[in-house]
Amino acid sequence: MQPVPIRRVGPLKVSGVATAQVLLLVPVVVVLVLVVVSSVLTVVWVGILLLLAVLPLGRLIANAHRRMAATVLGEPVPAPYLPVPPGPLLGLRARALDPATWRDLLWMLWAMTGGFVLSFLVFLLMVAVVTLPLWWYAAVPLMRARSWVDRAILSPGRTEALERRVHDLTASRAVVVDHSAAELRRIERDLHDGPQARLAAVSLSLGLADDLFDSDPDAARKLINEARGTSSTALGELRDVVRGIHPPVLADRGLTGAVSALALDMAVPVELALDVPDRLPAPVESAVYFAVAECLANTAKHARANQSWVTLHHDGRVLRAEVGDDGHGGADLRGGSGLPGVAARLAAFDGILSVSSPVGGPTVVSWEVPCAPSA
Repeated sequence: MQPVPIRRVGPLKVSGVATAQVLLLVPVVVVLVLVVVSSVLTVVWVGILLLLAVLPLGRLIANAHRRMAATVLGEPVPAPYLPVPPGPLLGLRARALDPATWRDLLWMLWAMTGGFVLSFLVFLLMVAVVTLPLWWYAAVPLMRARSWVDRAILSPGRTEALERRVHDLTASRAVVVDHSAAELRRIERDLHDGPQARLAAVSLSLGLADDLFDSDPDAARKLINEARGTSSTALGELRDVVRGIHPPVLADRGLTGAVSALALDMAVPVELALDVPDRLPAPVESAVYFAVAECLANTAKHARANQSWVTLHHDGRVLRAEVGDDGHGGADLRGGSGLPGVAARLAAFDGILSVSSPVGGPTVVSWEVPCAPSA
C-alpha cells in the first residue's frame, strides 16, 4: 500500500527535533571514532568485536535521524539497508559491504559539521528571548535545509535503487518461472488423469462396439451409449482445464464480469464494490482474477465466514484490490501454497500483496498492481 504522508510541522516541533539532534552529537562522534578505530584494529580480533557492536549502533542512530528528517519534511525517508544474514560474522560482512553503511559514515561527517551548525542555530534562536521572532520564521526553513541534506545522504541513491530494483525483478522472475513450471505440470497431470484416460476408455468402448455390431447389437448399442457419456465427461473436464488456464468469462466479460461470476458461485454472500475500466491488460486481468478466486476459495474452505467482500478500484495508474471475510482468521502468507502463489503471480507485474488475519478475524487480503487501462 502507498505510505501515508506525514504532516508537516511548525517551529515548535522542528525546534524539538533540533534539540534532539544537538543532544545526539556526542553519540554520532563516538560511533564514528569507534568505527575508524575498530577498522584499524581489525588486524586483531578486538577490532572485529568492536565492529560487531558499533555498526548496528550506527544504524540505530542513522534511523533515528531518518525519522526526524521525515517529521520535518512531512514524508518518509526510507532506509536503504540490504538484508543482514544470520550469524555475527556473516552479519558483519554484510554490513561492511553494504553501500548504505558507507553512506551512514559520510552522513556522520555532515552531522558533526554543517548539520550540527544548523540544528544548534535553531536551538539558540529558540532559547534566546530576543531572537524569538527570528526563530518563529527561520526555524522551519533551517531545519528543512538540514533534513533535505540528511535525506539526500541517508536515502537510497539512484544507483542503489536501480540495483535493488534489478534484484527484486530477478527474484520475482525466478518465482514466476517456478510457478509457471508448476502450472504446466498441473495441467499435464490434469489432462493425463482426466480427459486422456476417459478418451482412451471411449476409444476402447467404440472398438468393442464395432466388434459386437454383427453378433450382439444390443451390447454394441450399450457400449456406444457408455462411450457417449464418457466423452461428455471428458469434454467437461477439458473445459475445467481450459478454465484454469484462462477463464472464458474473463475474455468475454472482463474483470468486473468475471469477479461477479465468482461471487455468484459462492455459498457465502459476497458484497462487491467494483470500480475498474472495461478492459485492463490481459495478463493483469488474469492475475487479479485468479488472486480473487484463490481468496474466495480460502474463504469457502477455511474461514467459516458469514460474509465476504471484494473491492476493486482503479485510479488510472494503480489497481487496488481487497478481499475480506468475517471468519475466524489465522491466514498466513508464509503457509501453504495458495497465497504465496498469488503473491508470486502479482509480483511479476510489480504487484504488492499483504495479509491481515488476526486470530478471531477478520481476514483481509489486499494488493495493488500498477497498470494502465487497455485502449
